[in-house]
Amino acid sequence: MIVRSKAPLRLGLAGGGSDVSPYSNIYGGLILNATINLYAYCTIEETDNGQIVIDAFDSHCHKSYPSAKLLMIDGDASLIKGVYNRIIHDYDLEAKSFKITTYNDAPAGSGLGTSSTMVVCILKAFIEWLSLPLGDYETSRLAYEIERKDLGLSGGKQDQYAAAFGGFNYMEFLPNDIVIVNPLKMKRWIVDELEASMVLYFTGASRSSAAIIDEQKKNTSSGNQTAIEAMHRIKQSAVDMKLALLKGDMAEFARIIGQAWEDKKKMANGITNPIIQKAFDVALAAGAKAGKVSGAGGGGFIMFVVEPVRKCEVVESLQRLDGFVMPFQFSDGGAHGWKIYPTDKV
Repeated sequence: MIVRSKAPLRLGLAGGGSDVSPYSNIYGGLILNATINLYAYCTIEETDNGQIVIDAFDSHCHKSYPSAKLLMIDGDASLIKGVYNRIIHDYDLEAKSFKITTYNDAPAGSGLGTSSTMVVCILKAFIEWLSLPLGDYETSRLAYEIERKDLGLSGGKQDQYAAAFGGFNYMEFLPNDIVIVNPLKMKRWIVDELEASMVLYFTGASRSSAAIIDEQKKNTSSGNQTAIEAMHRIKQSAVDMKLALLKGDMAEFARIIGQAWEDKKKMANGITNPIIQKAFDVALAAGAKAGKVSGAGGGGFIMFVVEPVRKCEVVESLQRLDGFVMPFQFSDGGAHGWKIYPTDKV
């Protein structure tokens, strides 16, 4: 039997960073994000050869291990091993024999939630394979615990829930790791106008979000008022953007994106750099209204808001730089898995 799964990557539209502890535990966090038609993929092929074979093309890891109930976390394919170890432990299962293959439509460190989305994708494949009773909330929570607690990787909570639920979501992050996902019922013309008014540009530089997130956490814990007040405004931007999107107010959408970027830069050092600033200078000169980096910052993708009739000018100007423009559309539906039963050859 073969099991496959896919999970969508996301754009963080507003409130990014307010889902990170300790801020979310002290003040509560609000996030507005939307999934796009870029995905993480996973395939599990059941075998009986007493081996666990890993082909993680997203992390350039190709390894083989004897079947065991616990795989050592040693820096190789940590996401796959983390999911496997947790599933075997939580459900008291015997060691499994299988080949697992993973890959991603976007590079790691792109700011689209690639790592967390991959955890959800891998988890969804195991859920499908082993018929585990986990809904979207349970899948998101377990993926968060595997990545943040079991593996000790820094980050927030929004990516796991975005990948599991899909679509446009307004998320509330409360103390004690309580999360409420509120799907937004977007009119089709508003989604079309958003797609016509946005340019997604990859700077050509991936980055590790850990250092930026760790500094953000330190600023909150130490009571850095400049950083905390900036995060308060970023959180409020999620409220304001929800109203703007539901009304289809693109001028307000652009204003919120622009202000959120100015506030985001106050959260930690390294959020912007000369490569990012150059892209902003070029895009704004070509007619972009506003922009902000998706994810923690420091590299990855930048979202620009443009007048649709000037979109080609902005794209052509950005394409002269070292990065590339990524066409995209917003997607509905979250992570899902399916089984393939090989048939006899005729």
